[in-house]
Amino acid sequence: MMARGRIAQLRIGTPQPLAGTKHPSAYWRQPVAGPVHAGPLGLAGDRVGNPKVHGGPEKAIYAYPASGYAGWQAEFPDRAAQFVPGAMGENLVIEGLDETSVHLGDVIRCGTATLQVAQIREPCSTFAAAMGTARVVKAMAKSGRCGWYLRVLEPGTIAPGDGHDVIERPNPAWPIARFTPIAAGTGGTHEELAALAALPGLSEYWRVKLARRLEQQRAGGNSLF
Repeated sequence: MMARGRIAQLRIGTPQPLAGTKHPSAYWRQPVAGPVHAGPLGLAGDRVGNPKVHGGPEKAIYAYPASGYAGWQAEFPDRAAQFVPGAMGENLVIEGLDETSVHLGDVIRCGTATLQVAQIREPCSTFAAAMGTARVVKAMAKSGRCGWYLRVLEPGTIAPGDGHDVIERPNPAWPIARFTPIAAGTGGTHEELAALAALPGLSEYWRVKLARRLEQQRAGGNSLF
């Protein structure tokens, strides 16, 4: 094993009204005992409210490190009670791993399923609505406390207590923590962007964004994503 983690919680949800959003949202997912089947579009029984921007094969399952909540509590002490498991809209709460120890493209054995890290989570208006402040959007981009989205390579069942173990690491130079400032538009040389765009396992969504950034650099621009 290249890195080992454990599923502390498994959470699923169905779309419900969420104040401050135009669409129903499954943001407030609830813990389940499992086991739950993981297929190409995610966990059985889990739904998204706006499939144009959420869900799909490249964002089938969202994992968040258990260690990440403390950073939010420290940064937003007036809202510390909100930043507990479930606050991120996550499917999996992971112990033992975080954005420094999980890499883009990592292949992860999780229960009897095989998953792959496809991309990071980008903060959006739904996150702001759920937390009751738009400040969290910029804070996630700046801090890199974003978690990771997983595609399902081999369907199987997942339950709380199962491992979340990295069994293959095609991109040892690219932990999520290295990528997040580049994703936020605050860094990234031409060489780094080109390397990222070619990473095995990276989502097509990010390949397109990185190709656009490369073109902007060639044209002499400094626009963000």
